[in-house]
Amino acid sequence: MADSPPPAPTPGPARPPRAQAAAQAQQAASNTGASRRNTSHLPRTLAQVMNDANDQVVRGDLSDYVPLPTGFDPLDGMIGGGLRKTELVLLGGAQGIGKTIATLQIARNVAMHPDQFAFYLSYEHTETHLMNRLLCLESVNPPTIDTRGGIKLKDLYDVIISQRAREFLGREGNSAGSLQTILRENPKTSMALARMNKYADRMILVKASPAVTTLRAIREMTARLCEATNGNVTVFVDYLQKVAIHPERATDENEKVTIVVEGLKDIALALDVPVFAIVAADREGLKSKRLHLFHLRGSSALDYECDIAVIMNNKYHILAKDHVSFNPYKAKQYRDWVVFTVEKNRAGRAMMDMEFQLHAPYFAFDPRGQAVQQQLIDDKIIES
Repeated sequence: MADSPPPAPTPGPARPPRAQAAAQAQQAASNTGASRRNTSHLPRTLAQVMNDANDQVVRGDLSDYVPLPTGFDPLDGMIGGGLRKTELVLLGGAQGIGKTIATLQIARNVAMHPDQFAFYLSYEHTETHLMNRLLCLESVNPPTIDTRGGIKLKDLYDVIISQRAREFLGREGNSAGSLQTILRENPKTSMALARMNKYADRMILVKASPAVTTLRAIREMTARLCEATNGNVTVFVDYLQKVAIHPERATDENEKVTIVVEGLKDIALALDVPVFAIVAADREGLKSKRLHLFHLRGSSALDYECDIAVIMNNKYHILAKDHVSFNPYKAKQYRDWVVFTVEKNRAGRAMMDMEFQLHAPYFAFDPRGQAVQQQLIDDKIIES
């Protein structure tokens, strides 16, 4: 007796032509993106490069041409519109100047885009601490920055502790409330939580270890995120000098920094993502009147490898004291202002100064900055 043919598979629900076409286009884009990352070190003719670029534009993928805004204006205008794929951006400054505040706020601004992901590696803070900082930031409603409704870190802790204490004493029922419930039901934190939840699924946090989180680990994690997000990832490293390099070994810190900065630049190029890294200042830089790119801790490779370098200085400390308009009483208002100087910019003008007001208790900068009008030290006058 001949074998009977196997039963035909039951057809699933037909997909609308438009949805099917969109799914196919998305899959093709994903496959192409993966292919580009997998062959990034293989030789290609100029004709192949032109064909790949043409296919990318035909698909509507303009990510290589449209920068990703940091949300800080006029910084975006001075660096060509924002962060770009394959580029390494360094942010330097003295301890306590607000480097982490600025970087986490930029990562938040990136993640606010519905199709973008921010990958934030912190060698300094836990993921929970970063979450609490973001809650304080959201409480002042960026980019509006209204501190009247803002909540400070101690206030946030008090809200959580006092609510749990009331529940423990049985004043509000026997069921223990969750953190999300406490934050959602408290009028001081409810709006901040709602704003943070808008991008919570697109902000990836890692408590990195100076002994474990190596360059290779960063590259592998970033590669997996690229595959999962079709390459829509921006990498943030806080901070560069703490990145581990083993199994490689360095004879001194200069050599280690060279290995790390070259490795981060290679991650940006090979995986086709922007990389944004904080860099600490050296001892001489901390003693100087004004910090510059050459004061950053490590080797000259920092200058060679990066595409953009931004240096932060407290405005009050770098005002030219002999300037005719200098007023020591009026100048005190500048203590909460930070000057961002674009000291290197491969694709545009460098040595440009702009200033942003820091609201440190809320871990926030007012992203609506302006060009510096006053004379700064180094005999440098910046005009609008």
